[in-house]
Amino acid sequence: MGVGRFVYTPILPLMHTQAGLSAATGANLATANYVGYLIGALAGTFLPRLMRSPAVLRSCLVLLSVSLAAMPLTHATGVWLLLRLCAGVVSAVIFVIAVSSLLSHLRDHPAHLPGWAFGGVGAGIALSGALVLALRTIADWQAAWWASAMLSALLAVPAWFLRPEPAPPSASATPAAGAERRETGPRTHRWFTALFASYTLEGVGYIIAGTFLVAAIDQSSPGWIGSGAWVLVGLAAIPSSALWAGLGRRWSRPSLLLAALGVQAVGIALPALIGGVAAALISAVLFGATFIGVSTLALATGAHLRFPRAVALLTAGYSVGQILGPLVATPLLRHGYHQALLLAAAVVLASAVAAALLRIGFPHHMPALGHPVVRAEAAPDRQSTGLGTAEARAD
Repeated sequence: MGVGRFVYTPILPLMHTQAGLSAATGANLATANYVGYLIGALAGTFLPRLMRSPAVLRSCLVLLSVSLAAMPLTHATGVWLLLRLCAGVVSAVIFVIAVSSLLSHLRDHPAHLPGWAFGGVGAGIALSGALVLALRTIADWQAAWWASAMLSALLAVPAWFLRPEPAPPSASATPAAGAERRETGPRTHRWFTALFASYTLEGVGYIIAGTFLVAAIDQSSPGWIGSGAWVLVGLAAIPSSALWAGLGRRWSRPSLLLAALGVQAVGIALPALIGGVAAALISAVLFGATFIGVSTLALATGAHLRFPRAVALLTAGYSVGQILGPLVATPLLRHGYHQALLLAAAVVLASAVAAALLRIGFPHHMPALGHPVVRAEAAPDRQSTGLGTAEARAD
């Protein structure tokens, strides 16, 4: 999924120079992918039975590779839009199935292990960046797409045998547990509202940087630096979720979320404010080390607040933010990508402000749901995003 969804970022500069792709069209292709991702995420929410099907997983793995291989077969913008839309849909479905599977099968394992599994997205980013970096001097944009399709197909071989999450027990078999889970603690609406605003804004800011970072770096640095920076983004993302899990054993999630967003905003702004090779590479490390961590922290916080359908609502807000990001940045692209990065940094700072509001009176101690069995069942929520708990610790 990391290859299929994010290889577009390092290929984008090649398509500008070799395929005549305009900045506005490039933003529209990115938006199509994010619309597809929202559709796939909603399918995962409302069609859970499909998310437990090996046939669906394998079909999506095939479609993802096919969508990449078909990109260089045409110069028609409409076809490109459909292909990136398709890649977005199947990427989301693959991600939902993979995450559900690892959380189900690793439920009784240490919390850092699912965190490392989330690093697969970073590995895909790093591999796609390295691939384009190796090809940019000896081949064209079409070869880059074909090579990424081959890489995606190669990675699909071990993924082919992934066991999706098993079906949950029927409601009639566990009436007591269902009744206990309906018990509620304190009203958490105001904290969830701040979290939802923060995570939606993060979707806007993160995706602007995730789409245009390489192109922006290419404007002011040697040609290899942009793709090299994208490799660093992926490498930094691989351990990030597990590392944030370790920090979660010492500090509360709202504090960590605020810190991660502040670091990310600095990383996004660096190439636009300073420029040069050092700023580009530092930016890549800071961005890669935080964007997956922010997601895991936000989803874990939503689960802790026990707000109804918290994960689904947060994911929907984040996906809508990703759709809006390239659209709001497009008017700034006439003069390059640096203004878009500054906009992204400002939006992420606004997300950090909302996270700071989340810390005010945050309920670190949520009341038990009533019986020991419920507390035992709640334990996987702490692992569900690869993060340890810190509810009992003050900021």
